[in-house]
This record gives sequence, C-alpha cells and structure tokens, in this order.
Amino acid sequence: MFGLSDGWLWAIGGLVLLIAEMIAPGFFLIFIGAAAILTGLATLAFGLSLPLQLLVFVAAAGIAVLLGRRRYEEPPNVDLDNRLNNPGRRLEGKVATAVTDIDEHSGRVRLGDSEWTARGGPAQAGERVRIVAVDGNCLIVEPELKGLPDES
Repeated sequence: MFGLSDGWLWAIGGLVLLIAEMIAPGFFLIFIGAAAILTGLATLAFGLSLPLQLLVFVAAAGIAVLLGRRRYEEPPNVDLDNRLNNPGRRLEGKVATAVTDIDEHSGRVRLGDSEWTARGGPAQAGERVRIVAVDGNCLIVEPELKGLPDES
C-alpha cells in the first residue's frame, strides 16, 4: 500500500494514534499507539509475517495496557472524600463561634473573618462549636468539648 512496507504502516498508524490521544485525551490510545509502533519496529527489524505481526501487536498492547493501568490506576486505599480539592474537608475539626443560636435545623457561626450557615449543636450565641462535617455550604457543628486543642 502506497509502496510502504508493513513495518512503516504499523509505525505510521501508531503515530496517528498518539496524535489522536493528544487531540482527544482519554489515556487509552497511547497504549495502542505504542504497541503499533513497537510492532512496526519489530516488523522492520525481523521481517515478520502478518500473523506474527498481529501476535506481536496483541501482546504489546496487552502488556502496555497492564503496565499503564498499574502505574496510573488510583491506589485502592485512597479516601475519595479526603482530597486536596475538597476544601470543605479542611474545615472539619476547626473551632468556630456561634453568631446565632444553633439547633438541628439552622444557625450561623463565625469562622475566621466569615460567617457560615450551620446546624447541629445545640449551642447558644457566643458559644464555641467544633465543625464535624460540611454539607454543601452548611457546617455541621457540635458544642466544643472543654480540654480539646483549638485547631482553628
């Protein structure tokens, strides 16, 4: 085809797949593209027949996917709720001051220089409360227990 050997066709096809991965990243075509390039190089170096080319391609793609999956897969023990990009989780454990009375339905607290809606408690205005969870933009609080260190 086009006067190119099979090895060059595999290599060009692999490059096309790598370019497609850059245009529409999904992190899968990179493995198939690498396997195609490897198959092309093996075909150019050893003059493989078509059945052997297909065997090398399938084996290289399988190995590339397994190695890539192992390298880039999320570790099984990662707490998905405790991530850097979850700023609400960073508020848990901090101490705030109740601005209004807090019950299980409503209330407001001051944390730093801002006020937040809160629920939980119960706490009276002026009392210190500890943030135990975040629900959207509402802080779930409980009365601060005496003797615990201030984490704010």
